[in-house]
Amino acid sequence: MQLWKYHNPVRLSVGPGAFGQIAAAVAGRPYALVTYPEPVFADLGRRLAITTGSQALVITDFRPKPTLDDLRTCNEALAQHPDIGLIVALGGGSAIDVAKALAVGQGSQDRLLTALEADAPPDDAATAPLKLIAVPTTSGTGSDVTCWATLWDQENSRKLSLDRPDLFPEASFIDPELTVDLPWAITLSSGLDALSHALESLWNHHATPLSRHLAVLAAKAIIRTLPRLRQQPEEIALRTDLSLAALYAGLAFSTTRTALAHSLSYPITLRFGISHGIACSFTLPAVMQAALGCDPRCDEALTQIFGDLTLAPRLLARFLADLGVSTDPAAYGVEEEAWLGLIDEALAGPRGRNFIASDRPARIAEVLSRARPTEPDIEDDRSQMTGGR
Repeated sequence: MQLWKYHNPVRLSVGPGAFGQIAAAVAGRPYALVTYPEPVFADLGRRLAITTGSQALVITDFRPKPTLDDLRTCNEALAQHPDIGLIVALGGGSAIDVAKALAVGQGSQDRLLTALEADAPPDDAATAPLKLIAVPTTSGTGSDVTCWATLWDQENSRKLSLDRPDLFPEASFIDPELTVDLPWAITLSSGLDALSHALESLWNHHATPLSRHLAVLAAKAIIRTLPRLRQQPEEIALRTDLSLAALYAGLAFSTTRTALAHSLSYPITLRFGISHGIACSFTLPAVMQAALGCDPRCDEALTQIFGDLTLAPRLLARFLADLGVSTDPAAYGVEEEAWLGLIDEALAGPRGRNFIASDRPARIAEVLSRARPTEPDIEDDRSQMTGGR
């Protein structure tokens, strides 16, 4: 039997109506609300204030891919409220990432920059981050149950990460009612991000029996639910299923972290402006092809999702194509020479090294250089994906 461990300290409230339970977690503490400037979020902020008391500070001045410049402005605002010991993040992954960065910075950009450059967080209570409550309004990022955040240094063309065990939210409120009005583009991108988390936690050196179980549940639900939401975006039962799937995927990769597809995605997002959910999912069929046969436990998990493994990569490619997502890097402006260079970069990164086929670089390069699996006529084979039953 594999020796394994699991730790996730986030208290969860999940289901329709969870938003109404936040006040008990805030417990009267002065807090900063990190959210977006759009009217729907202003309305949610007002609803929250009715039950929790008015926010000491509302922070909305950041971009969808939050940069260091954004964080400097946000930290300056937070520094004016030294009494704040709690941050409530209301929004998608970018809002939660900003909240985590502010929890670490505590109003000091220098403190945040030091943390970003450190190999490990100091074991010092004085440097512990502010407390955090996450209220996700998309179904995909998993940031509400992880201890890391992604930031972007546009000036130096770098992706930056916070990764520290004291950065888990103390509580997360997952209310699918908050996702009902999401536009299809955001539903698709966030849903595919969750699918990527699930699959990346399977072909991962750090996979455990529990993470595999959660990942299989997540992937099957996303494959079953996402196409239906395209036709019925306001169906609360489907929104609930996708919220649960994103949670399961988040809990899975909170243990394993991500792997090769995510390593490939970061420069594609940074250099070519492709949304994260699309950038980390369009390579999944090819990455799966490279993973097959490397670990029988991974193969078994993928069989539970896709059925016949000889067809699995093509079935996944067809699933993506039906959603309007190409698996060809050229569709995103990535030319062949640049693509081959990105593969080398991805394999050298820490997420690339998580991949179970990382010791077979020639095999990976050969599969990924073909950009996409061959797509024969597999129309009658889609039912083999157990997620679709």
